[in-house]
Amino acid sequence: MARNQTPTATAGTATALRLGATTLAVAAGLLLPAAGLLLPAGVAEAAPASPLPTPSPGAVTVTKAGTSFLTATGIAAGQPVNVAASTGDYLYWSFTAEAGQTNDVAINVTLPPSADRHGQSTWTVDVFDGLRRRQACTAGAQTPTVAATESTVALNCTLRQVRSWAEPWSGDPLPGTYYVRLAISDLPEQDLGLPIQVGLVVSAVDDDNITPEDGDLKTPLVPAVKPGAILPEGGAAPTPSTSASADPAAQAANEDDGFFFGWFDGWFDGFSSRWIWTSAGGVLAAVAGVVGFALTRRPRRPVVR
Repeated sequence: MARNQTPTATAGTATALRLGATTLAVAAGLLLPAAGLLLPAGVAEAAPASPLPTPSPGAVTVTKAGTSFLTATGIAAGQPVNVAASTGDYLYWSFTAEAGQTNDVAINVTLPPSADRHGQSTWTVDVFDGLRRRQACTAGAQTPTVAATESTVALNCTLRQVRSWAEPWSGDPLPGTYYVRLAISDLPEQDLGLPIQVGLVVSAVDDDNITPEDGDLKTPLVPAVKPGAILPEGGAAPTPSTSASADPAAQAANEDDGFFFGWFDGWFDGFSSRWIWTSAGGVLAAVAGVVGFALTRRPRRPVVR
C-alpha cells in the first residue's frame, strides 16, 4: 500500500506546483502594468530641456543671483542669465512688470554628471510679487522631476496678465517688482553641493487690452433714467413731445426753474427752489435757537439795595 501511495502523492505535488506557477505568472502580468503606473510622474513624463527664448539684442548677460528676497539680482525682460551654482542653493532674481504685460519665466539647469548623482531630483520655480505673495502659473513645468540619467532639466512659469488695478484681497498681479526663486525640493543628501549651471530668460508680451481676463462690459449696469410711455388700453402709441425728445439735462433745468429763476445767473449757476428751501431752513434754525435760549436761561435775581 505504501508503494502505491507514493506515485499518487508525487503527481499531486507536481499538479500543485504547476497551478502555483500559473497563478504567479498571471499575478505578475497584472501587477507589472500597475507598477508602471505607480512610478513617479516626473520620471515617466520628464521632457527634454527646450532651448531658452531668444534674448533681447545687445542685452548684457547676468552672471550672478541673490540668495534671498533682499539680495535678489535685478534683471530686465529679455536679459539672459547664466549663473554657476550648487545643488541645494536658493537662487533669487527680480524683474519689473507693467500693466498689460504677460511674463514668462524659462529656466534651463545643467545637472552634474550622472556618475556623481545617486538618484532622481525635483526642482521648483516660484514667482512672488512685491508683497511676497506667490503668483499662480497658468502654464509650464513648475516642479519637474528628473532621473539620475538626465543631464538637463527645464522649468517654465507663465504668469497671468498684469492688471492696472485689483481688489486688495484678490491677489491678482499688479504693476511692480516680481521675484523668481529657483530651488531643489527633493534629492539624495549625497548630491548636495554638486556644481550646476543655470540659464534663465524672462520674456514679456505687451497687450494694450488690460481689462480683466473674464471679458468686457458691453452695456452699463445702470438702468435707463428715462422711463417709457404707458400705452392706453386699445389706443395707439402717444406722439412724443418736443420736451420728451430734448436733452435730459436741459429738460431737468427747465422743470426745476424755481421762483426766481434767472435772477442770479451771472453770480451762480442758476437760482432755483433749493435756495428758497435752504434760506427758510436757516431762518427756522435761528428762531429755534433764540427760543431755546430764552426757555433755558436762568432768570436774573433782583438787586436788593
